[in-house]
Amino acid sequence: MTAFWKLYKVPLLLTFVSLFLYWFFAYDLIRTEYSQLILLYTALWLVFILLLKFAKDNLKFLTVIAFLSRAIFILAIPNLSQDFYRFIWDGRMILEGLNPYLYTPESFIKSENLPIAQAQELYTGMGTLNGSHYTNYPPINQLCFFFAALFSGHSILGSAIILRLLIIAADFGTFFFGKKLLKKLNLPEKNIFWYLLNPFIIIELTGNLHFEGVMIFFLIWSIYLLHIGKWKWAAVVFALSISVKLIPILFLPLFFYYFKKPIIISSKVGKSHNNEILKRVQNDDDIQIISSQKTSIHFKKLIAFYAIIGIVTALLFAPFFSSQFINNYSQTVALWFNNFEFNASIYYLAREIGYWFRGYNEIAVIGKILPVLVFLFVMGLAFFRRKKDSQLLIRHMLFAFAIYLFLSTTVHPWYVATLLALGMFTNYKFPLVWSFMIILSYLAYLNLNKADKFENLWIIALEYIVVYGVLIWEVLFMRRFPKKKGNEKANSIELAKS
Repeated sequence: MTAFWKLYKVPLLLTFVSLFLYWFFAYDLIRTEYSQLILLYTALWLVFILLLKFAKDNLKFLTVIAFLSRAIFILAIPNLSQDFYRFIWDGRMILEGLNPYLYTPESFIKSENLPIAQAQELYTGMGTLNGSHYTNYPPINQLCFFFAALFSGHSILGSAIILRLLIIAADFGTFFFGKKLLKKLNLPEKNIFWYLLNPFIIIELTGNLHFEGVMIFFLIWSIYLLHIGKWKWAAVVFALSISVKLIPILFLPLFFYYFKKPIIISSKVGKSHNNEILKRVQNDDDIQIISSQKTSIHFKKLIAFYAIIGIVTALLFAPFFSSQFINNYSQTVALWFNNFEFNASIYYLAREIGYWFRGYNEIAVIGKILPVLVFLFVMGLAFFRRKKDSQLLIRHMLFAFAIYLFLSTTVHPWYVATLLALGMFTNYKFPLVWSFMIILSYLAYLNLNKADKFENLWIIALEYIVVYGVLIWEVLFMRRFPKKKGNEKANSIELAKS
């Protein structure tokens, strides 16, 4: 026992400190107490970095800490977000046989027709802004809400516990398939802990009950299946990811050059000649013989991949489908581009320019232009390189989503989780830096009582100066692109074998 203590003394002490800080964060923190919030978050990050330093080679130990940290939050009511009240509302609506996409909570409250248990408490908890709009959560997300209602239809805390267990289970899935994918890509398996043990992920997903974690689980699983050649199942799982959050739709164009026709070795040349080609592929000097040959897109496979995604997604939405659903859902999604604004970067600069020239907020115009710019950028990534392997695909996903966030009118903290998940399969660290700096966005709550001012733009400027600074350094100066030699060699061998 003494020898064990001497060997693991520092990691164990760090673990105790970490669990205590998470307990304090879960049960004693009020989000408007900004000094306490920043200090707690910074302390958790310091302990996180030290744990990775002193226990980086003990993956089992780090895994236990990651899930113990999540267990701390089991009985906690989220203290940094009110969204979970709407989650519970939607789930109980489905349990009562009502379509949550067709009604706003406000309509029931005003008519004094309360269709679900604890309706008034849930409406008060979610706030009038959330309660006055139609739900925008896709069907797999709604299924999770339904489970919460099914197993705890009369307790807000009970429903929160069910939702939290689902999110923790998804993190287990991300851990399982994330490690497998890292190993397949010849990347260190310990990279998974930049996501799994990150205080930002633990607080925003497990703590605040945001379902980006479930979407990320399906996304990583899908990429893994795609990498090992099970593209049909990958398409099904990708559709599940879209049906949790719509964000993966952004990545669909990036698959265009992923499906290539394999190099065919003629059977006429004989087995000995085929073996000779494989030997030449395994020789570093002869890699170019195969990898430089022209490859064409496997259009049948590509179209089938897109078709499966489309069909599965449509089937999942089918139980809720109606003309009114289409109208309500499209209106709600449009709000994120044309009405809402929070923690933005480029949009805020464009908005200020609009104020100078027009004298009022041009969000209605700017909100239509920015998505077009995102689309053009994603299409540029999709057709930029014809030879696309899994690592390049993930890297393009990373930058596609980064541009989406940079050009968005609304960037809530939990949105960065997807960026962080993709980042652990690359050499880029700006998502990691952003996952620390994003806590500054919560300082907007300092001005909740000021009618003329909601966010402190200087604080937002500080957040983005650091994030953009690291990104520019990595892209222009560090040039952190993964080495391709080993991956091209592996891919060439697979092509030759096929």
